[in-house]
Amino acid sequence: MKLKNYFTRFELFLWLGSLALIIGSAIIFPGQHPLTVIAAVIGVTAIITGAKGNPLSKVLMIIFSLFYGYISWTFDYYGEMITYLGMTGPMEAFALYTWLKNPFEEGKVEVRVNQLSKRELIFILLLSAVVALIFYPILAFFNTENLIPSTISVLTSFLAVFLTYRRSEYFPLAYASNDLVLICLWALASLSNRAYLSVVICFLVFFVNDMYSYLSWARMRQRQRYRQEN
Repeated sequence: MKLKNYFTRFELFLWLGSLALIIGSAIIFPGQHPLTVIAAVIGVTAIITGAKGNPLSKVLMIIFSLFYGYISWTFDYYGEMITYLGMTGPMEAFALYTWLKNPFEEGKVEVRVNQLSKRELIFILLLSAVVALIFYPILAFFNTENLIPSTISVLTSFLAVFLTYRRSEYFPLAYASNDLVLICLWALASLSNRAYLSVVICFLVFFVNDMYSYLSWARMRQRQRYRQEN
């Protein structure tokens, strides 16, 4: 599978432009751990492949979770560490299984988009809120930096991975909302360590890519529905 045939010109531009911003920010704001750049490269690649409904994106997200968990630990963001190592990573593994089991067409590397009912969407939202409430005292016990934003990050992270597991077209929007929370978290971290500004730029890049991923999944759902009806 050749990249130029698999991705559109815009997707290649978005991916390569994102990589340039991530690497450029690491050069402009030196002093960060090399794993931060590696994690960002893996993360943005996971998003752009996920926009195509490719299960490979789930493998990349599992790897990203491991790296990001370590990065969060270095700044005492225990909420992020626990969330990505104990929740996001394992749930992305479950998502990988469901994506592989539900291809749109036999032999195609494109997952079948799942249409969720309003009742299930409400249930997922309520469950995400409950998970966040459970995590709040745990994060407080570990003296987590910026406790409230960290708790909100747990909520949006759980919502994102659960919607991913359910193959919903709305999962990129949940990830985009999580990106906004993480931009705030790492902006606060950068006040004490300027090197973390590159992480802020990383999540800004993720936000743009996640918004494109949502548009891609919306088109994918319409295309799949048309193919099924005709």
